[in-house]
Amino acid sequence: MPTACPAPATTEYSKRRRAFALGALALGAFGIGLTEFVVVGLLGPLGADLRVSLPTAGLLVTGYAAAVAIGAPVMTAAGARLPRKTMLVVLMSLFITGNVLAALAPGYGVLMAGRVVSALCHGAFMGIGPIMAASLVAPGRRSRAIALMMTGLTVSNVVGVPFGTALGLQLGWRSAFWAIALIGAAALAAIAAFVPRRPDGASHGLGGELAVFRRPQVWWVLTTTMLGWGAAYAAITFLEPMLTRVAGFGASAVPWLLLLFGAGLTGGNLLGGRLADRALVPTLYGTVVAAIAALAGFAFAVHYQVPAAIMVFVLGATGFAMVPVFQTRVMDVAREAPSLASSVNASAFNVGIALSAWLGGLAIDGGLGLVAPVWIGVVLGVAALATAVASRAAERRAAR
Repeated sequence: MPTACPAPATTEYSKRRRAFALGALALGAFGIGLTEFVVVGLLGPLGADLRVSLPTAGLLVTGYAAAVAIGAPVMTAAGARLPRKTMLVVLMSLFITGNVLAALAPGYGVLMAGRVVSALCHGAFMGIGPIMAASLVAPGRRSRAIALMMTGLTVSNVVGVPFGTALGLQLGWRSAFWAIALIGAAALAAIAAFVPRRPDGASHGLGGELAVFRRPQVWWVLTTTMLGWGAAYAAITFLEPMLTRVAGFGASAVPWLLLLFGAGLTGGNLLGGRLADRALVPTLYGTVVAAIAALAGFAFAVHYQVPAAIMVFVLGATGFAMVPVFQTRVMDVAREAPSLASSVNASAFNVGIALSAWLGGLAIDGGLGLVAPVWIGVVLGVAALATAVASRAAERRAAR
């Protein structure tokens, strides 16, 4: 295995092996994205089979998200002394176990337990995986490597979730979890075979990982992630009812619009990674501003079908363009020991989702209309931009 630092990785680790390693990490992200969202399309048959109400079945989504937010820092801290590749293998093994448990679940409680076990892998994997992806390439290509890994997550939304939902509806909901477990097994084998053990891949221990949280910059970046992704998800959470009840699309058109949205996710992710490698902080500002503009534009366009369809793609592109930028930024401000900070950043994404969904629900229940969450997203986006600017100003003062 290679023994040099990640900076010269391009000369010592063949291009093909790097591609396989990034593919292995992307496959793990694909499985994780699939297991998070596939339940949404199976709540009806799942609830009927287990004899629970639809709201109770819906807690399988909420419980998963809560376990991701809590489990990311806990699992990363628990594995603080393990090499990063070893930790990825452990996490993917846990992921497989959780999905097998869900597939075999005799009742709702065991199914929820399987979901929680899978979720414990999610945040830590999505925190450590980008660090490993960045270590495979030259410093000037880190964000692109992170974006390539995150493509697994976006493709899971475009292709994986519809396929998993169709499989579950045709062969029973348990078949979807068996399929996810097989994907996890393939990802585990690929990670073990192709992701290198790098000398920088050993953790700095729990003390070293916790030490970076003494820096205000780490907290500034985590707050920016939470607010920025909360802004993006303000529209995403209520996208289906806005498209059907405001724009007037039929239910049969929604899957095609979501496919368009997923294409935007994938394109925006790759573009954000490429731009971040050229100029990280300006790209951070630019992607947040673009997301704010897309939300404001969608708030007006959603009343008309053709403009609404166009803005669905734009929302996906501008939203996910922020992801590799935020991930690279937190790795920079916690560069000496980034594993725990990166995993907490994954939690910040989920906290942002929960925050925007909660605020959006309050606005709708308060009689402000289905488009009100989009304007909440605009406010969250402005707050994210202000936080990012303040963070950079504090960083410059500290440098002086």
